[in-house]
Amino acid sequence: MSNLTMSTWKNGIMKGLDTTWSLAKIVFPVTLAVSILKYTPVIHFLTRILEPLMGLFGLSGDSAIVLVLGNVLNLYAAVGAILTMELTVKQVFLLAIMLSLSHNLIVETAITTRIGVKPWIMALLRLFLAFVFAFVLNLIWSGGQDIAQYGLISAKTQVLNNWSDILMNAVQTAFLGILQIAMIVIPVMIMIQILKDINVLPLLAKLLSPFTRVLGVSDKTGVTLLAGILFGIAYGAGVIIQTAKEENLSKKDLYLVSIFLVSCHAVIEDTLIFIPLGINVLPLLLIRVALAFVVTAVTASFWKKIDQRKVFSEPM
Repeated sequence: MSNLTMSTWKNGIMKGLDTTWSLAKIVFPVTLAVSILKYTPVIHFLTRILEPLMGLFGLSGDSAIVLVLGNVLNLYAAVGAILTMELTVKQVFLLAIMLSLSHNLIVETAITTRIGVKPWIMALLRLFLAFVFAFVLNLIWSGGQDIAQYGLISAKTQVLNNWSDILMNAVQTAFLGILQIAMIVIPVMIMIQILKDINVLPLLAKLLSPFTRVLGVSDKTGVTLLAGILFGIAYGAGVIIQTAKEENLSKKDLYLVSIFLVSCHAVIEDTLIFIPLGINVLPLLLIRVALAFVVTAVTASFWKKIDQRKVFSEPM
C-alpha cells in the first residue's frame, strides 16, 4: 500500500511539473512581452482604434481603455481602470459581460495551442461573443442609468521611470504567473492521480455524463471540463493536455471542450472580481454559463450533421 501511495504522489508531482513546464514555455514570454508593452504607446494606440466602436455598445470612449487592458493584460487591470471612471450601472454591467467573455486574450489564446486547437478560432469566438452579446443587451435593456457606486477597493498602477525597473518588474510578473500556475496545476494533477489510483475517476465521469452529453462530448472530458470551469483556462489546460495524452481525446472533443471553456471558465474568481463594481454578479454568471452551453451545444449539433454527411457521402 505504501509503495502504491509513493508511486501515486511521484506520478502526480511529475505530471504536474511536466504540465507546468509546458504552460510556462508559453505563459512566461507572453507575460514578459505584455508587461513591457504596457509602458509603451501600444495600448494607447489600440485604444484609439477601438474608441469609435464604443458608441455601438452604449459605452463611453474611455471604456476602450478598459477593454484593451482586460484583453491585453488581465481582469484585475480592467477592474482597476473601471474604478477610476464615472460610469452608469448599465455601462459597468456591459463591460463586465464583455470582459467575462473576452479577457487575458493573448496568454489564454496562446495556451490553447498546447491543447491542439486553432488559437485564432478561439480568440475570434471570444471577441464575437463579447461584442455581439453586449450590442444586443444594450438594445434591449433600457434601465441601469444610475451612476454606479463602487466599493472601497481601489487600484494603484505602479509607476516605473526607467527601463531596467520595467524589465525587472516584467520578469517578476512573469515568474509570479508561472508560480501561480504551478500552485494550482501540481495539486490538481496529484489529486487526479490519486483519484485514478483508487479508481474514482470512472465514477466521477459517470456522474458528470449528463453534463457532457448535453454538450455533445465524450464522458472522458467530464473531469477536464470541471477543472477548467473551477480553475480557468490556464489551469484547466493542464488537465486537458494530460487527459488528451492519456485518453486520446478526439479532435471534436478538444474543440468542443475548448469552446465551452473559453466562454465559461474560472467562474468563481472571474465572477467575484466584479463585486467591488457594485453590480449584481449572479446574472453575470448565469449569462456566461448559458452562453457557453448554447454555443457548445449548437457547435456539437453542426459537427454531428457534418460527420453524418461525410458518412453518407462515402462510397459503399
